[in-house]
Amino acid sequence: MAAVLFDFSGTLFRVETTESWLRAALAETGHTLPEPELTRTARALEAAGALPGGASPLAVPTDLADLWAVRDQSAELHRAAYTGLSRRVPLPDPGLYDALYDRHMSPAAWTPYPDAARVLRTLRERGVGVAVVSNIGWDLRPVFRAHGLDPYVDAYVLSYEHGVQKPDPRLFSVACEALGTDPRQALMVGDSRPADGGATALGCRVHFVDHLPVTHRPDALLPVLDLVD
Repeated sequence: MAAVLFDFSGTLFRVETTESWLRAALAETGHTLPEPELTRTARALEAAGALPGGASPLAVPTDLADLWAVRDQSAELHRAAYTGLSRRVPLPDPGLYDALYDRHMSPAAWTPYPDAARVLRTLRERGVGVAVVSNIGWDLRPVFRAHGLDPYVDAYVLSYEHGVQKPDPRLFSVACEALGTDPRQALMVGDSRPADGGATALGCRVHFVDHLPVTHRPDALLPVLDLVD
């Protein structure tokens, strides 16, 4: 393998819990909720799938279905889709819906998996190109910089910057071109079989990991090093 393409959320990084997300947004806007209400609200937001990178919606509302299907194709669509879900849950101030969305883009909302740095650093030492290929509606580069992983990434291919989202093979093609790599010599690593599996259309190999809390997944990325060899 000459290159490895990594997904972002659930692969290299994990977003904070829905309760932590809500607490942070409340604190940042000067709001408070009684503990029982905060817990209930966090559960309702999680069921709604309102946290990008968190749990999927239990059910996408009919009026948001079309938007949800293309949410990663632009920053505007992404914000509209997720704030549309969060607005299903009553909050004490209408401004909190945008505050919640803004919070999830903060580097503090994300934690790298324990083995991410080791794997990325080793790939760099071996001269293997690395790209991050993500369905997303915002610039994740500051997250990598804040956590010290940016030096190990050669290219970022983000759906909202190209107007196309995985599993469309065009997104993987852009990544391989950016690395100067034949797709047949590239490995795609991700947590979503429907989305990341799209790389096989170009001849890429694919390796899947489970989207788990960081404390429950200490070393799932390490097999990537053997696969590259």
